[in-house]
Amino acid sequence: MSYTPAIPRPFPDAAKEATPSLVLENGTEVSLLDLLKVVFDNLRLLVLGPLLVGLLALAISFAIPPTFTATTKFLPPQQQQSSASALLSSLGALGGLAGAASGLKSPADQYIAFLKSRSIQDALIERLNLVERYAAELPDDARLALEANIKISSGKDGLITLEASDKNPMFAAQLANAHLEELGKLLSRLAMTEAQQRRQFFEKQLASAKENLIKAEQALKSSGVNSSALKASPVAAVEGLAKLKAAITAQEIKVASMRGYLTEAAPDFKQAQTELMAMRSQMVHVEKEEPASSGGNSRESDYIAKFRDFKYHETLFELFAKQYEMARVDESREGAAIQVLDIAKPPQRKVKPQKSLIAMMAILASGFALLLFVFIRQALRGAVRQPESAEKMMALRLALKKSLSRSEKPVMIR
Repeated sequence: MSYTPAIPRPFPDAAKEATPSLVLENGTEVSLLDLLKVVFDNLRLLVLGPLLVGLLALAISFAIPPTFTATTKFLPPQQQQSSASALLSSLGALGGLAGAASGLKSPADQYIAFLKSRSIQDALIERLNLVERYAAELPDDARLALEANIKISSGKDGLITLEASDKNPMFAAQLANAHLEELGKLLSRLAMTEAQQRRQFFEKQLASAKENLIKAEQALKSSGVNSSALKASPVAAVEGLAKLKAAITAQEIKVASMRGYLTEAAPDFKQAQTELMAMRSQMVHVEKEEPASSGGNSRESDYIAKFRDFKYHETLFELFAKQYEMARVDESREGAAIQVLDIAKPPQRKVKPQKSLIAMMAILASGFALLLFVFIRQALRGAVRQPESAEKMMALRLALKKSLSRSEKPVMIR
């Protein structure tokens, strides 16, 4: 009798270790081969199901009305900052006022905010009858629909792009061009460029200085002129003091304006304060060295004081007049009209719906959902085979049936 040696077989633990698997956080071990087997067993469902859903989504996309987008590009008003700075440097005491009056750090963002403002939106709603077109119950609803159909962006080239979307290509172009027209009307009521702000600022200062100059001139005339007053030579004695007083006033306005955009530790602010202190010290020194004859006669002293006040307001008026004229020149050079680069025209191609993208997204979403459904169904089937899990499943079914029976039981009203 021959003896055949038994072929050694691998132990179950060794075969188990050779199979790729995943270990979950709760210690449950899931074999990757089991997962692949579940996928292959339901391969027809996982392939045909997403394809059918994708075809259905593609068919539905043909029923969606197309949307067209019209595009326009424009260049916002440009500012002549370098020219204005060069002109302002000739009047050092008031040169910092332009920096206080202007504050346009990002004109593109500012004009985008104008286009999205309620003033322009309300004008467009009334002009194009958007409440009826968007089937809105209130103007606020029409405003939200308008914001959803408008996209505004700015590039590094300084151009602002406005895109208007609508079901009608003609109306989309009309809506985009209407935005620029309403923006032009809004800019005609506002002063947003640097020169416009400086012109308005110095126009107010000039009017105030003119009014004070007239009052000082009337007060000087009412004091009367005689030979003794003329011998006092107020022009030589007072004119320099009046100009210095006007320069101090201008420097005080400059320091006050710099507080709005600079800290007290800034070098420019410290320099301005140092210049103001030096002017005040010089003013005190000049007032101490006034001729003693100016205070001998009360009438002459009153005349000299009024003449000094007149020269002070006259100097301020001249300074503000020069600044006002320079601002007007800058305003005429830069202009406030926007420059349209590309006028919106009716688009010939629709931008949405993108049928291929809709079909692909439907295929991916349905495929993931079906894959998740297959794994959950397999997990439930495996749980039923285990005694403990089967008891828990039975308890859940009984609890569900009991709750449903209670909800269906009619309530007796006494």
